[in-house]
Amino acid sequence: MNSPMDDRKALVAYVTPFALFMLGLALVEGIQKFAGKSGHLLLAEPMYWVFPLQALVCAVALIVFWKSYDFGSQRPIPLAIAAGLAVFALWISPQLFFGQPKRLDGFNPEIFAGAPGLYWCTVLSRFLRLVVVVPLVEEIFWRGFLQRYLIDERFQTVPFGKYTPLSFWGVAVGFTLIHSMPDWPAALLTGAIYGWLAVRTKSLLAPVVAHAVTNLALGGYIMATKQWGFW
Repeated sequence: MNSPMDDRKALVAYVTPFALFMLGLALVEGIQKFAGKSGHLLLAEPMYWVFPLQALVCAVALIVFWKSYDFGSQRPIPLAIAAGLAVFALWISPQLFFGQPKRLDGFNPEIFAGAPGLYWCTVLSRFLRLVVVVPLVEEIFWRGFLQRYLIDERFQTVPFGKYTPLSFWGVAVGFTLIHSMPDWPAALLTGAIYGWLAVRTKSLLAPVVAHAVTNLALGGYIMATKQWGFW
């Protein structure tokens, strides 16, 4: 049985990368609120420098705590890929099938089109954040930690993928609330699908892979359609 010290170390490992990620989002909002009217790009649109910094800081945190994570079996990867593609279809369906306005406003790397080196650094850092950092940070926190913590505060004693209505839907709702309000329906269904995948496979790797597949497909869709609001 783990000691209280072991429990605290695990708590720090599973929560810190997500806390740093959310701090980055708060920093963007804070700069925009207090300095965004300056007219300077770095202040008016801080996401262009905060997001790469956020990705780097979170990646370092993941590396530091990597040995604390148990990702489980690789066997459900095909199911995870299918789930990830289904979630991708879910996110783009309002614009693709139901006539919702295109999401053109957002993180647009083409503002650096005149400087190819800066443009490609921006695109690559955005994909690193989207496909690697976000799936790991979010799934380690939501499914790896909170979905078990809502069952027992000594979450490491809870088998991964154990289901209770409170833990499952509590995490799905929490996952929804960190997204913008127009995205809540899609985010709730996404949280439920990733949660179901965790329960079904008993593997943390499965929702991480699904999340990465969703985001990779979405990133390709964004670059092809220039709907920067999907980032």
